[in-house]
Amino acid sequence: MTQFLKKLFKFPTILFLIIPILILGIFFIDFPAPFVPITGIDFIGSASFPTSFSFQKTPMGGFSGITYDSKKQLFYTISDDRSDKAPARFYTLKIDLSRGLLKNGDVVPVGVTTLLNEAKQTFPTGSLDPEGIALSNETVFVSSEGDVRQQINPFIKEFSISSGQELTSLPISNKFLPDKSGKRGIRNNLAFESLTITPDKRYLFSATENALLQDGSQAKPKVSSPCRILQYNLRTRKPEKEFLYKTEAIAPLFNLSPRFDSGLTDLIALDNYGNFLSLERTFTGLGFSIAIYQVSIESADDISKIESLATVDLNNIKPVAKKLLFDLRTLDLALDNIEGFTLGDKLPDGQRSLILVSDNNFNPLQQTQVLAFKLKMEAPIIRLIRHLFSAFGN
Repeated sequence: MTQFLKKLFKFPTILFLIIPILILGIFFIDFPAPFVPITGIDFIGSASFPTSFSFQKTPMGGFSGITYDSKKQLFYTISDDRSDKAPARFYTLKIDLSRGLLKNGDVVPVGVTTLLNEAKQTFPTGSLDPEGIALSNETVFVSSEGDVRQQINPFIKEFSISSGQELTSLPISNKFLPDKSGKRGIRNNLAFESLTITPDKRYLFSATENALLQDGSQAKPKVSSPCRILQYNLRTRKPEKEFLYKTEAIAPLFNLSPRFDSGLTDLIALDNYGNFLSLERTFTGLGFSIAIYQVSIESADDISKIESLATVDLNNIKPVAKKLLFDLRTLDLALDNIEGFTLGDKLPDGQRSLILVSDNNFNPLQQTQVLAFKLKMEAPIIRLIRHLFSAFGN
């Protein structure tokens, strides 16, 4: 016993102080989220399908959004086919990352689910433009951009995973709805492209791809666009807040085409505290520019009461915080029209995977592209110690 006590007290004194502090910190200190932040990102491979690829008698393409079911280890990806080539639908995929890499053959379609409206009928041709998808429990929410030219409103609806039947529809504020004057509401094909739900299933977020007509300019070369992020409370099924998101101003090296498209195409809720990844896609006339950002709404102003951002000084509004995480132009890879992404399962080394998908526009000159990345996370114990020292230092 005496020898044990002598050895015990030879143990570094500082650890006798740190261990109780760590224990207390875990239970009593409210750390800023996310608890495990992203410190880096590595590309781990890709897979692709030609536009001619079909599955269960449907042309498989138009992948505009994707979400992951960790319990079933399945991915659901929405096709933005407007019930034109086949009824509106989402596909179920298996993606094998067991080797820590992604190659052709690792992405396998295993199901296709047709979306049914309130009347239990398939959606008529042109009546929707499905773009975003997010997993709830045994359901998925799907966002549609609508069609401004046809005065078809955007929507965010909930569907059964098993049957594809529409279950509920979330209310959309009038400021987003197109009107005949062409001075208010979403811009055509620049609306609710993104969709995500917090891990606790309490909040749903979507965003406009570009500014509303009454809010400002759409994105142009070297010109940003003021988007709105929408926050819904899924317990009340009502919108709660909106936040200003400014797209990156892209300066293309060459623009051999008169067409320039740039905007916010997807969001991922990393936690329950307002931390996200965002995906911005730009067509520059000479290929695609794709970038992933870390985003926080924690200190951003709520702009839900502002009907028109053009009537206020944007310098007086605090937008969401943005930080570039990864520019895909650094990859030695010809990028396609990447529009959707989701967190996947853990890789063999314990780090989290990230999956991106492309919308091939059903164009034979394009392809359906699936990209995989590894997210590098800070160890929880390191973050705990860092915040403990910061908390006690203040």
